[in-house]
Amino acid sequence: MIENKNIIEQEERAVLIGLVYKEQTEPMVKEYLTELAFLAETAGAKAEKVFIQKLPKPDSRTFVGKGKLEEIRQYVHSKGINLAIFDDELTGSQIGNINEALGIKTIDRSDLILDIFARRAKTAQAKAQVELAQYQYILPRLKGMWKHLERLGGGIGTRGPGESEIETDRRIVKDKINLLRRRLAEIDKQAITQRKERGTYIRVALVGYTNVGKSTIMTLLSKSEVFAENKLFATLDTTTRKVVYEQTPFLLSDTVGFIRKLPHHLVESFKSTLDEVRESDCLLHVVDISHPAYEDQMGTVNKTLQDIGAFDKPILTIFNKMDLYEETVFDAWLDDEVKQDLLAQLKRRWDNLTHGNCVFVSATERRNIDELRDTILNKVKQLYQERYPYLTQFY
Repeated sequence: MIENKNIIEQEERAVLIGLVYKEQTEPMVKEYLTELAFLAETAGAKAEKVFIQKLPKPDSRTFVGKGKLEEIRQYVHSKGINLAIFDDELTGSQIGNINEALGIKTIDRSDLILDIFARRAKTAQAKAQVELAQYQYILPRLKGMWKHLERLGGGIGTRGPGESEIETDRRIVKDKINLLRRRLAEIDKQAITQRKERGTYIRVALVGYTNVGKSTIMTLLSKSEVFAENKLFATLDTTTRKVVYEQTPFLLSDTVGFIRKLPHHLVESFKSTLDEVRESDCLLHVVDISHPAYEDQMGTVNKTLQDIGAFDKPILTIFNKMDLYEETVFDAWLDDEVKQDLLAQLKRRWDNLTHGNCVFVSATERRNIDELRDTILNKVKQLYQERYPYLTQFY
């Protein structure tokens, strides 16, 4: 695994920085920074303060303006902060300039996500995928990173390299990228062979935003333990189980969660993992309906599915965490009749929007799980009838 110079250690104290500009409204930035704080927590850092600035566009040298950067500098030095996390992707020169101005480690959202993925990777495939994404992230930033080292001053180990050293490092990184791509191509061939050996089973894949409860639902549907944790990207590797409902078998897969501003290098690197989604017969889109921005999260997942060519598949939307939704939305003084009416309105709305392809559940309370199983079974039987009409025993 590549040694990440920006790796976050336990108990680091961080400030989060976001920018309101043409592409991002203030409510959007606040939501992004809330998510960024959760990402930082997942990586082992505590977000102490949030800084937001409004600019027509990001500053080419330091992303935020000089005044805001000075405000951040004064705060981090007065409070002993040792990490600055920017919500948007920074260039190598911006990282170097900000490091010089603040005097503390600076990373962006992409680097933070890569760090979390590096921690979570367990299998050889996941480790190679993350390592490839890390090298692809570093390659265009080498010059800016070296420039920062040159400005650190005198002393052993601080003399900046010349252009030849930068070019040497660039060649090393490119060679490593090519090696990892070849290694992943071999792993991908093996995965394709394994998928072909699964025969004529209907294949169903769980997809969704990260931390919406996919692994918990996977456990309930397959009756086998699957790792689940209340953190982002709790699992990176696809888990597949054979499930049998009423003598009708199918394969159920749990896949890596999606997220806003997911580094495109990760999407590219995880191509072989996402093939499980692409090659599935049906998708179960799990949604955390208790999240205040659940519709935006649904949009992010749908956009990712479009990007990988999987949005045209049959999709059943599973609105999970209904227990938390009711706790969050309903006031204590509401009587049961009003609550039921509001829930009925919610369900009618999404029933219309999904053309009847939705189920409302609470995985932790096991609410409506039988209805979910019946709905999946009917869809699987229908798919067997359409695709394998000779397998009459399955429908």
